[in-house]
Amino acid sequence: MTNSKFSNYFSKHKPALNNFARKLTKNDVEAQDLLQETAIKAYRGMHNFREDSSFKSWAFTIMKNTFITHYNKRRKRAVVNAPIEDFTFALQSAYTTRNDAVSSIRVNEIKENIEDLSLKSKMPLIMHIKGFKYNEISQKLNIPIGTVKSRINFARKKLKEVLQAGELKVA
Repeated sequence: MTNSKFSNYFSKHKPALNNFARKLTKNDVEAQDLLQETAIKAYRGMHNFREDSSFKSWAFTIMKNTFITHYNKRRKRAVVNAPIEDFTFALQSAYTTRNDAVSSIRVNEIKENIEDLSLKSKMPLIMHIKGFKYNEISQKLNIPIGTVKSRINFARKKLKEVLQAGELKVA
């Protein structure tokens, strides 16, 4: 697609895209930002556009995906930017002391439960804990990367189940 063809297509569908952006954002300023970002992404990706398909659908999909990405980022950021009062439960009280004995018991319990895992699940998990990346684990163990992710996920779930079932009760 040429630049002029892209410009013609985008200009033709700009009112519909603008309406869609307003519907998604419910804010004129954010809608303009979303429309502009969609135009940039569409322009950069115009080599991916198939001439036999609908430009309007393609541009709407780009806009929808861009909106979803921004929405998810804002949602995550909202938790990080929450007022400190919302996290007072996590702050240590001036009247509490740290109990290293309980911490070390918990660490030992986790280590024991890791040892109880099957070798297939234990090896990828241990390597992951030591800082190896998925592709490195895959190469060292000579298994597909999807299998590595699956085994690590299985091991985490199994550990969580076991640790929750035998939850330590400390007063």
